[in-house]
Amino acid sequence: MIDLLDPTNVITRMFDGENYDQLYNYCKDLLKKDPSDMLALQNISLSLIYLKNFEEAVTYCDKVLEIKPSDAYAIKNKIFALENLKQYDQVLKLCEKLIQIDPKDTWALNSMGISLNELDRHKDAILYYDTTLVIDPNDVTALMNKAISLSHLGNFQDAINYYDLAQRIDSSLREIPPAKSKLYEKLNMPDEAFLAAQGVLNKDMEKIKSDAKENKCSIFHQFCDDEFKNTNSE
Repeated sequence: MIDLLDPTNVITRMFDGENYDQLYNYCKDLLKKDPSDMLALQNISLSLIYLKNFEEAVTYCDKVLEIKPSDAYAIKNKIFALENLKQYDQVLKLCEKLIQIDPKDTWALNSMGISLNELDRHKDAILYYDTTLVIDPNDVTALMNKAISLSHLGNFQDAINYYDLAQRIDSSLREIPPAKSKLYEKLNMPDEAFLAAQGVLNKDMEKIKSDAKENKCSIFHQFCDDEFKNTNSE
């Protein structure tokens, strides 16, 4: 039988119900009884993050880390809070700590890269995305953010290719088509910019362009014709 009054079960119900104010107050009461209650400290930090009270969240993460300096969950919560506070130098130090604990922690590697991007250190950021992609070539976060870094560095074609790789893995990412389109515009490639904006993958663009040339029509008309045929065939 499940003990409904067990703190773990109470906290789980509150979190699943998105009752973050109640969760905060419940953990606060637990900490009055035992200031070193790790369950309460971890979850009060989490509740504060969801309540967007990032400064207070950091203080409770620090209390956990005073008890257990290598607690990865508390470090990650603190990183998330500090990112929202735009304290990226502090984030870098914590990411380094996580990477020392586990050199293959792709979450930490990506977070390191993102903070370096925010600090306008795009070349350094790419090193961390590349490390992530060695561990997991399909890591969409690394692919997307490497594309952003390359774009900032003016490597527009390479950036497009990484956006395209991410799009192949997850076609639901709505930010990719407009990002690719803008980069094609910077390369003065209007046909590709149009197709990219419609969500067309790089590998499919050449056929559309070739068909348009053969049919002596514009890329726009060829794309619309293809879409009409595909719709009718379904």
